[in-house]
Amino acid sequence: MADPIKVLLVDDHQVVRRGLRTFLEVQDDIEVVGEASDGAEGVARAEELRPDVVLMDVKMPGMDGIEALRRLRELDNPARVLIVTSFTEQRTVVPALRAGAAGYVYKDVDPDALASAIRSVHAGHVLLQPEVAEALLSQEETPSGQGRAGSLTEREQEVLGLIADGRSNREIARALVLSEKTVKTHVSNILMKLDLADRTQAALWAVRHGVDR
Repeated sequence: MADPIKVLLVDDHQVVRRGLRTFLEVQDDIEVVGEASDGAEGVARAEELRPDVVLMDVKMPGMDGIEALRRLRELDNPARVLIVTSFTEQRTVVPALRAGAAGYVYKDVDPDALASAIRSVHAGHVLLQPEVAEALLSQEETPSGQGRAGSLTEREQEVLGLIADGRSNREIARALVLSEKTVKTHVSNILMKLDLADRTQAALWAVRHGVDR
Protein backbone atom coordinates (compact mmCIF):
# COMPACT_ATOMS: atom_id res chain seq x y z
CA MET A 1 0.00 0.00 0.00
CA ALA A 2 1.33 3.43 -0.99
CA ASP A 3 2.21 5.96 1.69
CA PRO A 4 -0.58 8.47 2.41
CA ILE A 5 -0.41 11.93 0.84
CA LYS A 6 0.95 14.31 3.47
CA VAL A 7 -1.07 17.55 3.59
CA LEU A 8 -0.35 20.85 5.35
CA LEU A 9 -3.31 23.20 6.01
CA VAL A 10 -2.59 26.95 5.82
CA ASP A 11 -5.56 29.17 6.69
CA ASP A 12 -6.01 31.98 9.19
CA HIS A 13 -9.43 30.69 10.31
CA GLN A 14 -9.20 27.94 12.90
CA VAL A 15 -12.76 26.78 12.17
CA VAL A 16 -11.88 26.28 8.49
CA ARG A 17 -8.73 24.33 9.38
CA ARG A 18 -10.68 22.18 11.81
CA GLY A 19 -13.33 21.40 9.20
CA LEU A 20 -10.74 20.51 6.59
CA ARG A 21 -8.84 18.31 9.01
CA THR A 22 -12.01 16.52 10.12
CA PHE A 23 -12.91 15.63 6.55
CA LEU A 24 -9.42 14.79 5.29
CA GLU A 25 -8.56 12.57 8.23
CA VAL A 26 -11.24 10.08 7.19
CA GLN A 27 -9.54 9.61 3.81
CA ASP A 28 -7.43 6.46 3.87
CA ASP A 29 -4.82 7.90 1.49
CA ILE A 30 -4.49 11.41 2.97
CA GLU A 31 -2.74 12.41 6.20
CA VAL A 32 -2.88 15.94 7.66
CA VAL A 33 0.61 16.48 9.04
CA GLY A 34 0.24 20.04 10.31
CA GLU A 35 -1.48 23.42 10.27
CA ALA A 36 -0.46 27.07 9.99
CA SER A 37 -2.42 30.29 10.49
CA ASP A 38 -0.59 32.59 8.03
CA GLY A 39 1.80 32.50 5.11
CA ALA A 40 5.02 32.93 7.09
CA GLU A 41 4.12 30.10 9.45
CA GLY A 42 3.02 28.04 6.45
CA VAL A 43 6.42 28.41 4.80
CA ALA A 44 8.19 27.48 8.05
CA ARG A 45 5.97 24.44 8.59
CA ALA A 46 6.37 23.34 4.98
CA GLU A 47 10.14 23.43 5.39
CA GLU A 48 9.90 21.52 8.67
CA LEU A 49 7.30 18.90 7.73
CA ARG A 50 8.01 18.52 3.97
CA PRO A 51 4.38 17.80 3.03
CA ASP A 52 3.40 16.49 -0.39
CA VAL A 53 0.57 19.01 -0.79
CA VAL A 54 -0.08 22.38 0.85
CA LEU A 55 -3.70 23.56 0.99
CA MET A 56 -3.17 27.34 1.00
CA ASP A 57 -5.62 30.18 1.61
CA VAL A 58 -4.93 33.37 -0.35
CA LYS A 59 -5.98 36.18 1.95
CA MET A 60 -4.25 35.96 5.33
CA PRO A 61 -2.78 38.56 7.69
CA GLY A 62 0.91 39.29 7.33
CA MET A 63 2.30 37.14 4.52
CA ASP A 64 -0.52 36.17 2.19
CA GLY A 65 -0.78 32.94 0.22
CA ILE A 66 0.76 34.28 -2.99
CA GLU A 67 3.83 35.64 -1.22
CA ALA A 68 4.14 32.34 0.66
CA LEU A 69 4.08 30.53 -2.69
CA ARG A 70 6.90 32.72 -4.00
CA ARG A 71 8.91 32.04 -0.87
CA LEU A 72 8.43 28.27 -1.15
CA ARG A 73 9.63 28.39 -4.75
CA GLU A 74 12.70 30.40 -3.74
CA LEU A 75 13.45 27.69 -1.18
CA ASP A 76 12.98 24.93 -3.79
CA ASN A 77 10.40 23.29 -1.55
CA PRO A 78 8.94 20.35 -3.51
CA ALA A 79 5.42 20.58 -2.05
CA ARG A 80 2.59 20.99 -4.55
CA VAL A 81 0.42 23.95 -3.53
CA LEU A 82 -3.35 23.90 -3.99
CA ILE A 83 -4.85 27.37 -3.55
CA VAL A 84 -8.19 27.73 -1.74
CA THR A 85 -10.08 30.83 -2.83
CA SER A 86 -13.60 32.20 -3.15
CA PHE A 87 -15.25 32.94 -6.48
CA THR A 88 -15.11 36.68 -5.71
CA GLU A 89 -11.32 36.36 -5.37
CA GLN A 90 -10.98 34.80 -8.82
CA ARG A 91 -8.64 37.59 -9.95
CA THR A 92 -6.06 36.24 -7.48
CA VAL A 93 -5.92 32.84 -9.17
CA VAL A 94 -3.73 33.86 -12.13
CA PRO A 95 -1.08 35.53 -9.90
CA ALA A 96 -1.14 32.44 -7.68
CA LEU A 97 -0.54 30.13 -10.65
CA ARG A 98 2.27 32.37 -11.85
CA ALA A 99 3.78 32.18 -8.36
CA GLY A 100 3.90 28.39 -8.60
CA ALA A 101 0.53 26.99 -7.50
CA ALA A 102 -0.40 23.63 -9.00
CA GLY A 103 -4.06 24.60 -9.12
CA TYR A 104 -6.93 25.95 -7.10
CA VAL A 105 -10.29 25.08 -5.60
CA TYR A 106 -13.11 27.32 -4.44
CA LYS A 107 -13.99 27.48 -0.75
CA ASP A 108 -17.42 25.97 -1.38
CA VAL A 109 -15.91 22.94 -3.11
CA ASP A 110 -17.61 19.61 -2.52
CA PRO A 111 -15.57 17.60 0.02
CA ASP A 112 -15.10 14.66 -2.32
CA ALA A 113 -13.97 17.05 -5.08
CA LEU A 114 -11.42 18.54 -2.67
CA ALA A 115 -9.96 15.12 -1.93
CA SER A 116 -9.83 14.40 -5.67
CA ALA A 117 -8.05 17.73 -6.27
CA ILE A 118 -5.43 16.89 -3.64
CA ARG A 119 -4.83 13.50 -5.23
CA SER A 120 -4.67 15.09 -8.67
CA VAL A 121 -2.02 17.71 -7.88
CA HIS A 122 -0.03 15.12 -5.92
CA ALA A 123 0.01 12.94 -9.05
CA GLY A 124 1.53 15.81 -11.02
CA HIS A 125 -1.56 17.30 -12.63
CA VAL A 126 -2.12 21.02 -13.11
CA LEU A 127 -5.67 22.13 -12.27
CA LEU A 128 -6.19 24.82 -14.90
CA GLN A 129 -9.86 25.58 -15.41
CA PRO A 130 -11.30 27.25 -18.55
CA GLU A 131 -12.05 30.60 -16.94
CA VAL A 132 -8.42 30.95 -15.87
CA ALA A 133 -7.17 30.16 -19.36
CA GLU A 134 -9.57 32.80 -20.67
CA ALA A 135 -8.23 35.34 -18.17
CA LEU A 136 -4.69 34.60 -19.30
CA LEU A 137 -5.55 34.89 -22.97
CA SER A 138 -7.27 38.24 -22.40
CA GLN A 139 -4.13 39.77 -20.89
CA GLU A 140 -1.54 41.46 -23.06
CA GLU A 141 1.37 40.65 -20.80
CA THR A 142 3.11 37.31 -21.28
CA PRO A 143 2.53 35.41 -18.02
CA SER A 144 6.06 34.04 -17.76
CA GLY A 145 8.90 32.78 -19.86
CA GLN A 146 10.95 34.63 -22.42
CA GLY A 147 11.63 31.69 -24.70
CA ARG A 148 9.90 30.79 -27.95
CA ALA A 149 7.99 27.70 -29.00
CA GLY A 150 10.25 27.50 -32.07
CA SER A 151 13.15 26.56 -29.82
CA LEU A 152 11.38 23.32 -28.85
CA THR A 153 11.73 20.06 -30.71
CA GLU A 154 8.63 18.39 -32.09
CA ARG A 155 8.67 15.90 -29.21
CA GLU A 156 9.04 18.68 -26.63
CA GLN A 157 6.04 20.46 -28.13
CA GLU A 158 4.04 17.23 -27.79
CA VAL A 159 5.07 16.95 -24.14
CA LEU A 160 4.23 20.62 -23.55
CA GLY A 161 0.78 20.15 -25.03
CA LEU A 162 0.14 17.23 -22.69
CA ILE A 163 1.36 19.27 -19.72
CA ALA A 164 -1.21 21.91 -20.70
CA ASP A 165 -3.85 19.14 -20.67
CA GLY A 166 -2.95 18.53 -17.03
CA ARG A 167 -1.24 15.19 -17.62
CA SER A 168 1.27 13.82 -15.13
CA ASN A 169 4.68 12.53 -16.25
CA ARG A 170 3.42 8.97 -15.98
CA GLU A 171 0.43 9.71 -18.21
CA ILE A 172 2.61 11.55 -20.73
CA ALA A 173 4.96 8.57 -20.81
CA ARG A 174 2.06 6.23 -21.57
CA ALA A 175 0.58 8.52 -24.22
CA LEU A 176 3.88 8.95 -26.08
CA VAL A 177 5.25 5.46 -25.36
CA LEU A 178 8.27 6.82 -23.50
CA SER A 179 9.90 6.10 -20.16
CA GLU A 180 9.11 8.44 -17.27
CA LYS A 181 12.83 9.29 -17.10
CA THR A 182 12.75 10.45 -20.72
CA VAL A 183 9.63 12.54 -20.05
CA LYS A 184 11.34 14.19 -17.08
CA THR A 185 14.26 15.08 -19.34
CA HIS A 186 11.90 16.62 -21.90
CA VAL A 187 10.13 18.61 -19.17
CA SER A 188 13.46 19.92 -17.86
CA ASN A 189 14.49 20.94 -21.39
CA ILE A 190 11.16 22.72 -21.94
CA LEU A 191 11.51 24.71 -18.71
CA MET A 192 15.08 25.64 -19.55
CA LYS A 193 14.36 26.68 -23.15
CA LEU A 194 11.29 28.74 -22.25
CA ASP A 195 12.87 30.20 -19.09
CA LEU A 196 10.08 28.88 -16.86
CA ALA A 197 10.19 27.85 -13.22
CA ASP A 198 7.85 24.85 -13.14
CA ARG A 199 5.29 22.80 -15.05
CA THR A 200 2.42 25.03 -13.88
CA GLN A 201 4.01 27.98 -15.65
CA ALA A 202 4.63 25.70 -18.64
CA ALA A 203 0.91 24.90 -18.80
CA LEU A 204 0.05 28.60 -18.64
CA TRP A 205 2.62 29.39 -21.34
CA ALA A 206 1.21 26.67 -23.58
CA VAL A 207 -2.34 27.95 -23.21
CA ARG A 208 -1.25 31.53 -23.90
CA HIS A 209 0.71 30.58 -27.02
CA GLY A 210 -1.73 28.03 -28.40
CA VAL A 211 0.61 25.04 -28.22
CA ASP A 212 -1.20 21.90 -29.31
CA ARG A 213 -0.09 18.33 -28.84
